[in-house]
Amino acid sequence: MTVLVTMLCATAADSGHDRVFGDGALTERRRRELSAVKATLPPYPPALRGPSVRCAQTAAALGIEALPEHALRDLDHGTWDGRSAADVAAEDPHGHSVWLTDPDAVPHGGESVRALCRRTAAWLDALPTGPGPVLTITEESVIRAALVHALSLPARAYRQLEVPPASEVTLTLRDGLWSARIGRLTVPQHRQSSDGPATVAVLTLPARRRPAIA
Repeated sequence: MTVLVTMLCATAADSGHDRVFGDGALTERRRRELSAVKATLPPYPPALRGPSVRCAQTAAALGIEALPEHALRDLDHGTWDGRSAADVAAEDPHGHSVWLTDPDAVPHGGESVRALCRRTAAWLDALPTGPGPVLTITEESVIRAALVHALSLPARAYRQLEVPPASEVTLTLRDGLWSARIGRLTVPQHRQSSDGPATVAVLTLPARRRPAIA
């Protein structure tokens, strides 16, 4: 039995205290970068994407036909939606701190990290087996949750997983073992050096036994 799913990260470049919780349109710079990547991608069959504007615009910029999938939605940030991390931390420092350290915390009244990990794990476990990959364009939060499940990590490890914008994560389930490959989409260089195109660093994570949902 083999399941192969490739997840493209649609997260905007903002991070840390500059980050705004919830959905948002891509910046013009991000659109240009993705348009450049489009020419380097192999043809894909119809794909799935998160229901956000960000995911829809990423799919369009890459020229990929993608159907919205509710299970791939971003973490529900409740009352923090549309606010910056800096504003939230200033107004509710305790709540923000607890949210960053406790996967069960919901100071915003939305969804906990553990709940996100569980629904993402349920979606992964329901994927059909087959020879071809499942392509998804989705949020950083969903990809982190997918890695937690595939690598049998505790939910508290969610915060330690780095998923950069325009990264590409491929998860493979074979004979009950998950493995993960994390790389970056290549933005073509305007000038070619004498050494040719720049190489892209890729991290391959070891296979893990398929876990039960905690």
